[in-house]
Amino acid sequence: MTIDTTRMESYYASRAPEYDEFYLKAERQKDLRAIERWLPPILANSEVLDVACGTGYWSKFLAPVASRYVGIDASPETLQIARSRAVGGPATFVVGNAYSIPLNLGKFSAAFAGFWFSHVPIGRRGEFLHGLKSSLSPGSKVVLLDNRFVEGNSSPISEPDADGNTYQIRKLKDGSTHRVLKNFPTEEELHWSLAGAGSHGKLTAWEYFWAFEYVASES
Repeated sequence: MTIDTTRMESYYASRAPEYDEFYLKAERQKDLRAIERWLPPILANSEVLDVACGTGYWSKFLAPVASRYVGIDASPETLQIARSRAVGGPATFVVGNAYSIPLNLGKFSAAFAGFWFSHVPIGRRGEFLHGLKSSLSPGSKVVLLDNRFVEGNSSPISEPDADGNTYQIRKLKDGSTHRVLKNFPTEEELHWSLAGAGSHGKLTAWEYFWAFEYVASES
């Protein structure tokens, strides 16, 4: 099944002004503080590519510890917010497609993708990870950070499609309603997705979030 990614881009462009409210939910604060302490040391002193960086929330934790930090996102609207943030370190933000990372950015020694992998269709996971690998030096550390499905807190799953992707119906403050692809991969699925793209996968889980670390493969 072909999934129209332009709908996702349109949704996040519309959601840009209210996106950071995601980080203000009271019940998630304990997890977020833990992740904010946990993440920077893992990618410290690396050339970090932040894929689908959105409004740049994680830039303020990664840019100060990175030797180079570049955030890419398909939405100019979210990048405008990212550029306006005081991130505490040098940062570059570029409009770019996560499935086709601009070659002129050069090679990186680390990558981070926050709340992006859950929006990658199951059939494109390999494509995304192999494309990301092409922007990384062998042995680079990669961290994927995303949501866990928490009954009663996460938006309900509205439906699956024929390929096993799941969707949520989300409403924005302007009254618009959006059908958003949102997958919740198992640890086993994450390991399977690495075939040929990386190794040494390790899952860390909090109550509301998970992170998956791996090392970009040599070949």
